[in-house]
Amino acid sequence: MVEAQHTASTMRLADALPEQALLEAILEASKPPLPAGAGKLHYLLATPFRYRPRAGSRFRAPFEAGVWYGAEHLRSALAEKGYWRLRFLLDSPATPDLKPVPHTAFNVSVRGKALDLTAPPLARDREKWVSRTDYGATQALAAAARAADIELIRYASVRDPQHAACVAALEPAVFGRAKPKGIETWFIAASRERVRCVRDARGDETWEFAAAALL
Repeated sequence: MVEAQHTASTMRLADALPEQALLEAILEASKPPLPAGAGKLHYLLATPFRYRPRAGSRFRAPFEAGVWYGAEHLRSALAEKGYWRLRFLLDSPATPDLKPVPHTAFNVSVRGKALDLTAPPLARDREKWVSRTDYGATQALAAAARAADIELIRYASVRDPQHAACVAALEPAVFGRAKPKGIETWFIAASRERVRCVRDARGDETWEFAAAALL
């Protein structure tokens, strides 16, 4: 589940498609190079491995190599993405409610050497893996996993009310030649009380999460 503004953002800055294509090429040239093994992947799979953000995440310490995160269920992906929309809002007290923003949901297969934090023996340390605010234990685990050539970490979603499984991909090789499929557009809106998710313009499928449940 990724925000779908990569094309709309540059379209607003260009008067014609050739100008937009040139702007996209300039932006592409300014980005960090893709790591080994990610160059032939679809951008939805390759992009997370490209950057070393200042802010850490559950299985990536600040400035460490990128991690691709996915969920085994759509509900979990929406909850996880909804949390970050809500977090942005709460960290910006003067910001008004966030209007619906399009996101791209897709399916992809992964295969590789994995740790499963939801199964024995690692499940006995569950409290370390499911902290809502402290990522120290999971980041240390991911560093040890990389050193042992582990490529995937399966874990319980903290934000999904049903705690279904998610997967952190530490290496781009887990995708093989897989390509995104089952692509859908979802709109996510956030207030300080709840996050609302609606599938494309039809609105025929919806999810809603109370802020307290996500936090």
